[in-house]
Amino acid sequence: MKVIDKYILKQYLGTFIGLLMLFVPISILIDLGERMEKFRENHVPVSEIIVYYKAFLLTFFNILFPIFLFLSIIWFTSRMAQRTEIVAILNGGMSFGRFLVPYLIGALLVSGTVIWLNTNIIPKARMTYNEFWSKYFNKWGHYRDKNDVYRQIDSTHYVYISSINHRTKTAYDFVWEKIDTTHQLKYRLYANRIKLENDSLKKYRLYNVTKRRIIRPGKEEVTQTAVMDTVFPFTFNDLTPVNYIAEGLPTTELSAFIEKEKLRGSQNIDRYLLEKYRRISLPVSAFILTFIAVAVASRKRRGGMGINLAIGISLAFVYIFFDKIFGIMTVNAGFSPFLAAWIPNFIFILLGIYLLKNAQR
Repeated sequence: MKVIDKYILKQYLGTFIGLLMLFVPISILIDLGERMEKFRENHVPVSEIIVYYKAFLLTFFNILFPIFLFLSIIWFTSRMAQRTEIVAILNGGMSFGRFLVPYLIGALLVSGTVIWLNTNIIPKARMTYNEFWSKYFNKWGHYRDKNDVYRQIDSTHYVYISSINHRTKTAYDFVWEKIDTTHQLKYRLYANRIKLENDSLKKYRLYNVTKRRIIRPGKEEVTQTAVMDTVFPFTFNDLTPVNYIAEGLPTTELSAFIEKEKLRGSQNIDRYLLEKYRRISLPVSAFILTFIAVAVASRKRRGGMGINLAIGISLAFVYIFFDKIFGIMTVNAGFSPFLAAWIPNFIFILLGIYLLKNAQR
């Protein structure tokens, strides 16, 4: 590695880390100012607030690291351009493609680190963050399905619930069915209301129960019971896991969880798939945004670094807009999770190719 490569790589990583260190305390102070009154109202212990902000840092980093990386590259590359360092490097015989190599190495280090963090560390932090938020600011369970819940528990057993109350651990119009491999109904239990008695034992109390057992075609046995205690092979959380559960699963467990939820007929499959695809597309964006930042900032402009930063901030907001709008379309309108995760990158790849061609002239 040449001296110039080490110099650029040092600037790449140093400016990125420095920008993070600058904005992290600012973001904590802003968030603390907004939440302080809520913390007081909910009597949140200081120890839990500290744990929350540890999780907040990693969650904040995972969401915004491409933007911070983008702006930091524009900043130090613009300084190099203003001091005519880039002109001197290129006039010394180095091609523009060779000039990009240390930037590529820097992007590889950053994206590799993020992928490694996403295997276990960041998901745990995001789960801590979301559970804290749900516990103190969302006590009524808005992050769960509450109506028309349909789940396949295993290969033959199915559950349907018309409505569910997570605060009281009660479900209404509960149906438990067994359907054999020939798709014939063998058993059906209906309860007007079902209440969790013991979550660890998976014990429930059912009210106004009607049991229907199919003995053979044309013959069935029907019994009714006012109150019945029984055990089911699922916990209350299995019926309607929190919507953000995929965010808290390590990457190695996420695919298996998605397959299980597909079997159970989860309504949040697209949300889970979007999380899975973003764990790759987001680190990849580090490469794309790196090359765009170099293309924007490598030319010396009349307006100095201010023009480059203005262009960079504008592009950053465009990237965030595309990422958010396609994510919303996936969750609320059934848009393809794969396309939602990758379209922003595809668009910026095309933009990067165009800008790099112009930058080399």
